[in-house]
Amino acid sequence: MRGFLLDEPAVLDRIHDGDADAFGALFDLHHDRVFRQALRLTSSVHDAEDVTAVVFLEAWRRRDAMRVVNGSVIGWLLLTANNVHRNHLRSSRRYREALGNLPAPEYAPDHSGVVDDRLDTDARRTAVRAALARLPKRDQDIITLCVFEELSTADAAEALGVAPGTVKSRLSRAKARLAELLGEDGAADTNDRKNGGER
Repeated sequence: MRGFLLDEPAVLDRIHDGDADAFGALFDLHHDRVFRQALRLTSSVHDAEDVTAVVFLEAWRRRDAMRVVNGSVIGWLLLTANNVHRNHLRSSRRYREALGNLPAPEYAPDHSGVVDDRLDTDARRTAVRAALARLPKRDQDIITLCVFEELSTADAAEALGVAPGTVKSRLSRAKARLAELLGEDGAADTNDRKNGGER
């Protein structure tokens, strides 16, 4: 179907001389008809687009071999679409046969549950990291030593140079602040936070 008047024989003469703009005009003129034929053959828009692209690639590559009938190459383009489709079917069949000759894949467990858990853990870790960054430095230190690294109160006190009683009171306040920042209630589950934290 012609959307505008075009002197196709003149355009073809320019195409034979390698004029890419003239080929663009020919593409615009016949693309829809070639695509419709490819779609009839393939019943898939994706495959029809591929066939159409190959047809016009062949038309450019073999521009001196395009057969002109009644001043037009539409017949040649449509037959080329048929040939391209047949070649595509043969290639697909060979590919399926080659796949069929491969040994059956070994059973591989479904890792989606692990991936989901990891994504959840990563989200929790990110939330903990952000909340921890908002705590004062001394609270960060207490949480790091006592919760993430599980040091004893005595060891944490020695590392910080404070009395063990100070560590206990600071740890209690730091946990409460961290729980608030994470949007949890009061004494939150510190095991989850420990597992979600960075070492």
